[in-house]
Amino acid sequence: MACVRKRRGKYVVDWRDGAGVRHWKSFDKKGDADTFRNQVGLEARQRVSPTIPASSTMAEYAEHWKRLIGQTVKPRTLARYSEMMRLHVLPQFGKLRVRDLSRGQLKLFLTEKSSVGLQKRTVRNIQAVIRVMLNAAIEDGLIAANPAANLGRALKLTISKTTRQEEIKAMTKVQRQHFLATVLQEAPRYYPLFFVLAGTGERLGEALALQDGDLDLNVQTIRIARAFSEDGTLDTPKSGHGRTVDLSQALTAVLARHLKTMKQDRLKHNWTDQAPWLFVTKNGTPLDPANVRRAMNSVLKKAKLPLHFTPHCLRHTYASILLSEGVPAPYVQEQLGHATIELTVSTYGRWLKKKAPGALDRLDALPSQSERAVARGSKVVAEGAFAQNPQTESTSQLAEIPWKVMEPATRIERATCGLRNRCSAN
Repeated sequence: MACVRKRRGKYVVDWRDGAGVRHWKSFDKKGDADTFRNQVGLEARQRVSPTIPASSTMAEYAEHWKRLIGQTVKPRTLARYSEMMRLHVLPQFGKLRVRDLSRGQLKLFLTEKSSVGLQKRTVRNIQAVIRVMLNAAIEDGLIAANPAANLGRALKLTISKTTRQEEIKAMTKVQRQHFLATVLQEAPRYYPLFFVLAGTGERLGEALALQDGDLDLNVQTIRIARAFSEDGTLDTPKSGHGRTVDLSQALTAVLARHLKTMKQDRLKHNWTDQAPWLFVTKNGTPLDPANVRRAMNSVLKKAKLPLHFTPHCLRHTYASILLSEGVPAPYVQEQLGHATIELTVSTYGRWLKKKAPGALDRLDALPSQSERAVARGSKVVAEGAFAQNPQTESTSQLAEIPWKVMEPATRIERATCGLRNRCSAN
C-alpha cells in the first residue's frame, strides 16, 4: 500500500511495486503526492497476472519473481537473493504451493536454521528475502497476507543498535596512522588508495571506480559517481546516486603527486585504450578487490595489527574518528553517503561525544545585546540596564535586570507557542 510521509520539507510517496521492491518519490506539494499515491494504489488494484497460476509452487514463483526484480535491483542484490533462495529456502519449500505456506512452517524453519549454527544476521536475511518475495505474491493475487511479515521481530532475529555497533571493527587514531605509515614503507603502490579509503570513508568499490576527472584538487574534493561490484560490474554507488566528499590537505597533496605519476605511466606504457582510472594495475586496468585485500593483509602482518581489519573497516575508521573528535553527525552522514542521519547515528552512535564540557554554563550565559533587543521587540535596549560590554557582563547582573526589560521576551515565547497547549512539555 502506498503512503505519503513528510520528510525534510518534501512529501515522499512510499510504495512497493509488483515485484515487492520498495520505491520512493518526492514532491514539493502534498496535493501532487496524494495524486501520485492514488494512482499507484489504483494500478496495484488493477494489476493482474494471468501468467502466474494460482497453484504455483515456491520454486516456480521464485523464478518469476527474480525476472521481475532483475530490472529494478542491483546485480549484486539479485545475486544475493538468488543465493539465499537456492541454499536455504527452495530445498525446504521449493515444491510447496505459495498459497499453502503457513506462518507456523516459516517459524519452525527459521528456528531450525538458528539452531544449526547459522548467524542471527544470516537467518534474518533469509527471512527478509522470503518476506520480500511474498509481498510480490500478494500483488500478483496468489495470497492475501504475508506469513513472513514481522517474523524477524517475533523470533528476535533483529539485532539491537548496541550489538550492531559493537560488531563494527574500526582502527583507533594511532592504529590508522601506524597502518598508513606501514603501507607507505611496505606497499607504496597502494598508499594513495588506502589513504583515500581511510581519508574519505569511501567503499572499496567506489574508490576503485574513481577516474582522474572525479578529482578537483583546487577545492579539495572527490566526486563519487560510480562503483565496481565484486564481479567487476560497473554500477552506481550503493546509495543509488553520487556524492562529493571533502579531502584533507595531506590527502590532496598525496593525490596530486599520484596524478603526476599516473600521467607519466600512461605515456610510458601507452595506456591510450584504457579509461583514466585513478588506481590501476601495471597494465592500466582497475585493481582487483581481492588483490587489494591481500595487500592489506600483508601490511597488517608487517604492522602487527589485528588481521580482522578489512578495506571496509577503513570506512568505519574514518567515521568513528571524525565523530569521536566532535565532528557533527550530519557532516559525517553526507561524507559517507548515508540516506538518513538516523542510519549514521544507529551505526556509529557509540563514538558520538556523550558530553559537552561547558554546555550547561553556556545555557545560563547572558544573551548578547542584539539578542536582548530582539527579545524586547526594540532596536534599543533600556538605558543603563546593559551599559557595559556584553562580553564582560557577569551573571550576577542577571538579578539586577528590571522585570520590564525581560517581560517582552516572555510575551514572545507565549506567542510562538500558540493556543490550545500546542507546546511540548519536553
